[in-house]
Amino acid sequence: MTPAARLQAAAEILDAILNSTPAEQALTRWARNSRFAGSKDRAAIRDLVFDALRCKRSFAHLGGAETGRGLILGGLRAQGADPADHFTGTGHAPAPLSEDEASYIPPPMPEAVALDCPDWLVPQFSSSLGTGFEPALQALRQRAPVFLRVHAGRTTREQAATLLARDGIEARAHPLAATALEVHTNPRAIQRSQAYLEGLVELQDAASQAVITALPALTGKTVLDYCAGGGGKALAMAALGAHVTAHDAKRARMSDLPNRAARARDSIAVKERATGLFDLVLTDVPCSGSGSWRRSPAAKWTLTPEALDTLCATQTEILDNARQHMHPAGWLAYVTCSMLEVENQQQITAFLARHPDLELVQDMQWTPLEGGDGFYLALIRTRIG
Repeated sequence: MTPAARLQAAAEILDAILNSTPAEQALTRWARNSRFAGSKDRAAIRDLVFDALRCKRSFAHLGGAETGRGLILGGLRAQGADPADHFTGTGHAPAPLSEDEASYIPPPMPEAVALDCPDWLVPQFSSSLGTGFEPALQALRQRAPVFLRVHAGRTTREQAATLLARDGIEARAHPLAATALEVHTNPRAIQRSQAYLEGLVELQDAASQAVITALPALTGKTVLDYCAGGGGKALAMAALGAHVTAHDAKRARMSDLPNRAARARDSIAVKERATGLFDLVLTDVPCSGSGSWRRSPAAKWTLTPEALDTLCATQTEILDNARQHMHPAGWLAYVTCSMLEVENQQQITAFLARHPDLELVQDMQWTPLEGGDGFYLALIRTRIG
């Protein structure tokens, strides 16, 4: 496919997404109906689609319309490119610019549009992040780095990086976590690499890894991963010597976890119902995902105030339920991939008010400005004295 044909394909996929088709579904459907497209074409089109979703408001502003064509047109203008060079109508290229499109001069861009943020969320981010809110939102407009977690119980970062290099993958140590490697070349080869197939590395965001390294000592401890999902954090804790039980309200989310654990040569008990007491209960709760919108940009535009309220109610319920599984001398760790105070500090303040026998020992916030996704961690234990 020519570069211009890729632009047209991305515009068509974006139209489907704007009409409420989930992004991954729209991309998959297009690929199935476009057997002529090679792997490089599919990868390039995917990048175009996700770049447009990250910057939907500003690209629509520059392109003059919130349509697939408008977003692609705006994206070219954002790069300083002349759209007329690509919108030629030749072959499978987008149709030539209309008179209105060619003469369109974008008006001044409002702050929320320039930050690619829904209007109602700007005050939320501002109050949550203070002076860091604008740089953090700008970071969410960019592609996320690719990170690997090195299995610390089986190899070192240096050894893993050397092994990856043999498969043409350049990866370097990242300061956010002692187990983190940032991939700089050939990321799409990771799952075919020897290091990955032997369970020496696992795809995981660096800030997510930093959450695990900030937990109390895990070696030999019993841990309940109460909202395990795909199991990334359960695997990371098992790699550090914890005896991990994984639980999720929807067991199907954990369907790949046994195979992932087997590849890593770790043992994780997968349970549909959580029972008993544990040295550590980890609650990586459902949230807005605002810290990871670089990876899932469509979620930024589908979140509503009502949906956020529902998420907060779910978080409250999970915290109260998980508290019942804390050993009297144990810990509760509350985690979100959100940067919103209403899901983070406000949740913990309310939780401690409901449970005065517990105390907050430490909380930590990460934002994309540090390289990884945005995360929040609160460490709680039984009040002493």
